[in-house]
Amino acid sequence: MRELLKIEKIEKYYGTKGTVTKAVDNISFSVEEGEFVGIMGPSGSGKTTLLNCISTIDNATTGKIFLKETELGTLKGKKLERFRQKELGFIFQDFNLLDTLNAFENIALALTIQRVPSEEIESRIRDLSKKLGILDILHKYPYQISGGEKQRVASARALVRNPSLILADEPTGALDSKSSRALMNSFEVLNEDLKATILMVTHDAYTASYANRILFIKDGRIFNELIRGTDTRKEFFSRIMEVVTFLGGDIGDVF
Repeated sequence: MRELLKIEKIEKYYGTKGTVTKAVDNISFSVEEGEFVGIMGPSGSGKTTLLNCISTIDNATTGKIFLKETELGTLKGKKLERFRQKELGFIFQDFNLLDTLNAFENIALALTIQRVPSEEIESRIRDLSKKLGILDILHKYPYQISGGEKQRVASARALVRNPSLILADEPTGALDSKSSRALMNSFEVLNEDLKATILMVTHDAYTASYANRILFIKDGRIFNELIRGTDTRKEFFSRIMEVVTFLGGDIGDVF
């Protein structure tokens, strides 16, 4: 597989000269095309800050981030906006759907703005919605569907533009266990069938067990990495819990 994302020694500082906080501390890693990578860590570990830097929501203080060999720190203004629209797809904990649009219209909005022909929009959305199991709710509005369905609509919205990288921030955080399971099964479809590259921040071990690889972050640094390999999801979950056991007193914080 080809390297898609490369993080080189990034650091992120907050605060003034007298009260500086290092949220991300010299982190380096890469993600290959088609990978599903999870990022885990306790509250305040820097995992969301790291995701924000990769998503261009925030800027790293030092270091470099490359996506498809483009250094994100060099992009400004309209170039950054166009790059973000073309290359990045976002899935948030709180869905961010527009209440005045039905599911189809929420998914189609970005394509409509880009003036994609209506026939192509229709085809893309229906093909993707069939894979995600939301074809029968496309006519419904957000208030008419469940939280899990909302998140699958949000996932379709993120993927319909064919971005290079999907960034998911606690995607199951607002869902019950049944909805979480349905969503993560959908993520498997996105990753395995559609070859989507996914980078996901989560605090939940069950959610993380769907990933191919997990980076554990603590105090702004990567302190462990697990690769699923040939493990079943259940076996991978057990290995995640072994890391928790190894961490001892941090078990409540990490998961």
